[in-house]
Amino acid sequence: MQQLNFNTYEFRFKNTEGRISIFDEIRRKFIVLTPEEWVRQNVVQYLLQEKKYPKSYINVEKIIKLNGLVKRYDIVVFQPDGKLFLLVECKSTDIIISQDTFDQIARYNMALESEYLMVTNGLNHYFCQMDYHEEKYNFLKELPNFRT
Repeated sequence: MQQLNFNTYEFRFKNTEGRISIFDEIRRKFIVLTPEEWVRQNVVQYLLQEKKYPKSYINVEKIIKLNGLVKRYDIVVFQPDGKLFLLVECKSTDIIISQDTFDQIARYNMALESEYLMVTNGLNHYFCQMDYHEEKYNFLKELPNFRT
């Protein structure tokens, strides 16, 4: 797989009938390795190893309903009190992060109300903190480390 703009992490792979899978330690199962899944698994390791977010606070690929439509988010991180701390949207490396990408995560966040957002294609990472009072988001250089 393509080298991404993350530190190098250790992953478990398996090959079944010519299909390579990667082990997702959050979902505790092997997932078919696609370019987007490669980005997602690197983000998970970044959150666990670099930002020290507890594994038990991270959720990967769950369904949410928005305006009657069924959508799926990539990664969320909860706070100890159960509120949403971080919403992550992962794209494959061939997808350019655009305003449309931010509009997508902003629509998801209308229902979820996360404090922070991250959008990445594995090469470019964008972080922002929501300001609900001013109804805008403020871009950050990086995400905060986990805090209790």
